[in-house]
Amino acid sequence: MKMRKLGLGLVVLTMLLSSCSNYNKIVKSTDYEFKYKKAIEYYEDGEYVRAGTLFQELVNIYRGTSRADKIYYYYAKSMLGQKDYLMAGHYFKTLIKEFPTSEYVEESQYMVGYCSYLMSPKPRLDQSITQESIDALQLYINLYPFNERVDEANRLIDELQDKLVYKAYLSAKLYYDFNNYKASVIALSNCLNKYPDSKYREELMFMLLKSKYLLAIGSVANKKETRLSSALDEYFTFVDEYPESKYKKEALKFHDTTSRLLNYKEEELNIN
Repeated sequence: MKMRKLGLGLVVLTMLLSSCSNYNKIVKSTDYEFKYKKAIEYYEDGEYVRAGTLFQELVNIYRGTSRADKIYYYYAKSMLGQKDYLMAGHYFKTLIKEFPTSEYVEESQYMVGYCSYLMSPKPRLDQSITQESIDALQLYINLYPFNERVDEANRLIDELQDKLVYKAYLSAKLYYDFNNYKASVIALSNCLNKYPDSKYREELMFMLLKSKYLLAIGSVANKKETRLSSALDEYFTFVDEYPESKYKKEALKFHDTTSRLLNYKEEELNIN
């Protein structure tokens, strides 16, 4: 049994060494037509590193020829296969720019957005590349509204938009969690204005109400009445939209305290 395994191992090793030797010969070859055919074969067999190495050389060799766009396309796809999404996206963009009438332009436009999608980071990190992906995919939809990839592009955009919404939610909530209610009011308001249909809307609106309430309670005398009025207005906005909210009881307490304090302020003014 051991001898059989050893023999099998030697066969595999011999095949690998032979494969490497053949590949090295291809790399050194000046027969570019042969090299091109082998690069395509390597790509189709899923050997993206070998294919990419060959296509990288062929990009310069076939520049200005009728085959140049196809080599750019396969080189970009080889980079994608290697999960080098930055370089893949770069070469898809180059193909679009240099060969605007190529048969590969439509797919390349989609792939630009898709490569950025694959590089999109977790929501807590900077989302610049997420926005780049959305913009590229939306451009694809605008240019090719009836293409079969449009549904998938829309699905990716929705997923990326959810990430941006969650990022905005986390950023706004951060001020709230650190009891910086003045900044919280601004951040929460901006988030609600930018993403009015967010699935976090109810929670965001409640946090905005609570932030306005706590900001008013802790305010100096000359700002207190204005901020109490703003908190009360926010209460009515909240209960009008979410009359059966899970935050209803707590919101009502804010209303009662705010109303009492405002009435007290009015009585003070009347006395004076």
